[in-house]
Amino acid sequence: MSDIFVSYKAEDRRRVQPLVDALQQDGLGVWWDAHIGGGDAWRETIETQLDSAKCVLVIWSKRSVGPDGRFVRDEASRAQRRNVYVPVLIDKTQPPLGFGETQAISLVGWKGDRSDQRYRAVLECAKAIIAGKSARIQSGGSKQGPSLPRRSLLVGGAAAAVAAAFAGWSFFKSTDARASEGIAVLPFANISGDPSQAYFSDGIAEELRSALARIPHLKVIGRTSSELVKNSDAVTAAHRLGVGNLVTGSVRRSASLIRVTAQLVSGSDGVERWSQVYDRAPGDILMIQSDIAKSVADALSLQLSPETRRAMAYGGTDSPAAHDLYLKAIDLRERGHNEGNFRQALTLFDAAIEVDPRFADAYAQKASTIVNIVGSYSTKAAQFDRGYNEAMAVARQAIALAPESALAHAALAAAFTGKLDVITALSEYQRALKLFRGEFEVLETYSNFAARLGNSKEALKAADKAIVLDPLNPRPRAMRGNSLFYARNYEEAAKTYRETIELARAASPLGPVSLGNCLLLLGKTEEARAAYAKAPPDNIYRLTGDAILSARTGDAARASRNLAQVQEIFGDSAAYQQAEIYAQLGQADRAFAALERSLEVRDPGLLALPRDPFLDPLRSDGRFPALLKKLGWPQFDG
Repeated sequence: MSDIFVSYKAEDRRRVQPLVDALQQDGLGVWWDAHIGGGDAWRETIETQLDSAKCVLVIWSKRSVGPDGRFVRDEASRAQRRNVYVPVLIDKTQPPLGFGETQAISLVGWKGDRSDQRYRAVLECAKAIIAGKSARIQSGGSKQGPSLPRRSLLVGGAAAAVAAAFAGWSFFKSTDARASEGIAVLPFANISGDPSQAYFSDGIAEELRSALARIPHLKVIGRTSSELVKNSDAVTAAHRLGVGNLVTGSVRRSASLIRVTAQLVSGSDGVERWSQVYDRAPGDILMIQSDIAKSVADALSLQLSPETRRAMAYGGTDSPAAHDLYLKAIDLRERGHNEGNFRQALTLFDAAIEVDPRFADAYAQKASTIVNIVGSYSTKAAQFDRGYNEAMAVARQAIALAPESALAHAALAAAFTGKLDVITALSEYQRALKLFRGEFEVLETYSNFAARLGNSKEALKAADKAIVLDPLNPRPRAMRGNSLFYARNYEEAAKTYRETIELARAASPLGPVSLGNCLLLLGKTEEARAAYAKAPPDNIYRLTGDAILSARTGDAARASRNLAQVQEIFGDSAAYQQAEIYAQLGQADRAFAALERSLEVRDPGLLALPRDPFLDPLRSDGRFPALLKKLGWPQFDG
């Protein structure tokens, strides 16, 4: 019995030989069909070796995924059934349908170097399976546990293994034709006669979106885009959102009765496909939401499994009072992303949790809100540590109550990112994306995380998926712009940031500053200065961008003045931005001193270190790779 069976297309033998040689040099017994003698009963020999090997490496290439790769697919199928399947890519291709749900490790362009991070990931994974740690490896479509043993990512050369796994993982799967039709839930009209009840009707629509998004293969458009077409006719709204169906409705709420009307309308001709009026006591609103979602699914001829029906209410509450407080918090936060609204929302989430201590969604949203506050508004180093620790604790409470909550796992990942624990953050994002059911925050935080680390392909995939799900929302465009910026594609990034600014309903400093950074790096200094000027004068990113522009145009005095403002207003919490300015002023020693301060205070800005163009003057200095090594993060080539 061999340790490893290698499955591949015969025409790829020369390309597979270096992998076989490397595995053997690392002490593993490898069987592949080069061992078959001329007189052997080759089919029986292959079958015996395949069924007895402790681990099966399946080599996916352009040849093996093609129509002539039937034997490779058969061998892969057997390996999946035994939970010993490890897919390896040697070409830029995708495994065939049914074999791509498990993480594939890319060896594209590998030349046989046994110290290469990607090869080490293959080796560690194979060793884990050979040692019997393969119980959690699942064949295509399974939702139980990660696709590869976590141990293979966390033992011996952890950062290298994570880097290879991250580069080879495809989190975003294609969907079927039915999903491409999609559905949008437009805002439900508040006909209560009380404008202060608008949060309730808006919240009903948002909860309905969340419930429908848990139906597999159904594309559900996000809140922002749905609200922007509420005054359009059905055909126009469906066309702008790229969907085949719309849900509309109204809510009348009084002390003794809630009346909810709901209609499913065809986006192609505006014809009503289903409608219902619900007259219930106020405490029955949660049941109404569930009934509408199930009725819509029936009208669309979607079959709901018992698991899906349970998932449509997962993480919720049975308390109408807690639910009402939760809707108020979400509405307040969505009306304006600023510190005041975030902190008021926290108070309401806490109130909802006090009413129902098992309200998992309230814990998850609270954790996400804390991360936003800490990352955007902290001015002292101690606030980072205290805030992210609190967010982690709250996110873990949500996960304990609702292990399948993608939002809770993403909030925990974002908190770990803030603590600069990138490897643990990646593990939590992996879980969140496996559980993903349309939650915008999951895509947003993951895309920005991947972009700054340099994995622009994953960052762009997340951003593009967010654009499909919320096409009129400016934030997915900003995600795409960030991905392109850190991929150093400044022309396309600038174009995308302009689209972001045009879509934005309210002024945001980050759009103009991000555009200014692109223009600066393209040498368009006057346009860059005009873009920076559109942000508030005390905005940290405007001050930093303007200082860098001044340094690059020879105005050291102005750069120094901006630097002094950054130091005075933000202190060590902006040590990273100070390092950027020093680097552009040519003051390397001060730049590295600022980066060391950033590391001491665990400044989350350091996440951009691997790809930040404003630190390029430091990259040839031996202290720079030493700093990256100290952080211990995986490195990517984009």
